[in-house]
Amino acid sequence: MQLIFSPASPYARKVHACLVETGQKPDFEFVAVKTGPSAVAPEVRAANPMGRLPALIRPDGPAIYDSRVITRYLDARARDNGGAGLYPDSRLWEVLTLEATADGILDSALSIVYESRFRPVEHQSEDWKDAQWDKIAHAVKAVNDRWMGHLAGPIDMGQIALGCALGYLDFRLDARGWRKGNDALDDWFAVFSERPCMKQTAPHD
Repeated sequence: MQLIFSPASPYARKVHACLVETGQKPDFEFVAVKTGPSAVAPEVRAANPMGRLPALIRPDGPAIYDSRVITRYLDARARDNGGAGLYPDSRLWEVLTLEATADGILDSALSIVYESRFRPVEHQSEDWKDAQWDKIAHAVKAVNDRWMGHLAGPIDMGQIALGCALGYLDFRLDARGWRKGNDALDDWFAVFSERPCMKQTAPHD
């Protein structure tokens, strides 16, 4: 099987981290591509008609895409092979909600990055960037205030997604300072970042 990804994509990192955490990485070939919102790599378009990463090429079916679809597929595959699940039935709705929160952080973060990197300076909106950061700040604060008990529990896909989201904020928007006023989450992230699934998947251009 092949994973089409970009080393800078936080959504692809989620999938890569899932593979590491579940011990499935050796089963996959990684196909790194350079792509962008206005110049989609042909390999990406062939796998995903929307031209977005990541995409997973299977030998026994059509390609699947969207990071949350792929991680559910990989989790099911791991369970079929006797592995522990990252979407445990006992906490499924909490895991999915935390993962959705992390993906929402990424959606807004990418919106800021795209506004800054791909629009001419004279057309960029600082109000738009600030509005997207406000969404991120509220989400991060909510996790810090309400989710630390969950984050202290067994690892699941919500935790991995959150780790990748915070890592992307450090990678692209570090100057915005998500840690301010979020000491508990900062402490958690410092420990979580030492996991092999995070260290092996650190983003780079």
